[in-house]
Amino acid sequence: MSETKLTASQQAVIFDLDGTLVDTLPDLQFALNRVLEEESLQSLEREETRLMIGGGARNLIELAFNKRNVTAEKDRIDAGFERFLTYYGDEPTLRSNTFPGVEDALATLNESNIAMGVCTNKPQAMTEQVISGFDIAHYFGEAVIGGDVLPVRKPEAGHLLAVIERTQRRPEHTFMVGDSETDVGAARNAGIPIVVVDFGYTALQPEELKADAVISHFDDLLPALSSLGLLI
Repeated sequence: MSETKLTASQQAVIFDLDGTLVDTLPDLQFALNRVLEEESLQSLEREETRLMIGGGARNLIELAFNKRNVTAEKDRIDAGFERFLTYYGDEPTLRSNTFPGVEDALATLNESNIAMGVCTNKPQAMTEQVISGFDIAHYFGEAVIGGDVLPVRKPEAGHLLAVIERTQRRPEHTFMVGDSETDVGAARNAGIPIVVVDFGYTALQPEELKADAVISHFDDLLPALSSLGLLI
């Protein structure tokens, strides 16, 4: 009996958000510096902030305090976190932009009936604001899970696998696109190939992440995914 041939519509691509689909750094930096200024602490430069992104908003606040040599108590971090959520939530897309080529890549994947999702450690409400603000939410449907939805989050496999489940595709037919060691860790833990962008928010060099492929522009995404087995 012959095996059923795999089709593109049975496959999925899961994306990280910050530093992968969207350059959210300008708005994150603005909100973070408002918190620091209220704490009478020196503002952070773009590069300093860039290297702190990826572990979620609360982690960002902790790292910012540490960067300014402040050992903050939990209550102080909690208060800073809540203010950060307010400031960022007020204008999460004002200064940010999707990376060049993102819209074209998503449109092409969609035209090929390849399912897509977002797996991010960013809080769910902020995630939805950002993808809606850039008019890309319709590509993902319900397959969007932020870092505050489940008991686990990246790099644990459960977070990524939950997003895949929402696409109604199988993990062995899925690929991931990210920018950091957190993304690579999640993909490896879930047994999924990953493409890494080299313009994201990580202190490591792209080759140090040991991804399956590295791209410098979203125009290169589809060929990279195709080389890993995506049917397009």
